[in-house]
Amino acid sequence: MVAANGDVLDVTCEYCGITYQIIADRQDVHDWLSGVGYIQDVLAYLSAAERELLISGTCDNCWNQMFPEVDDDEE
Repeated sequence: MVAANGDVLDVTCEYCGITYQIIADRQDVHDWLSGVGYIQDVLAYLSAAERELLISGTCDNCWNQMFPEVDDDEE
């Protein structure tokens, strides 16, 4: 769930239930949601983890638990 409060977005992870605050320009968020541009372009100043939280509702900790990095050297 995303609830806008000024330029602060309260975003709750769908998996762990922790709420994170993301600071973003209101117009940039509107442009992304309206399809004006891709999130990585319109909200480029956010980290990849913050953008993923906005897109999928998955925080970085939960994402890393679901999709752990694979060490190619161990194959």
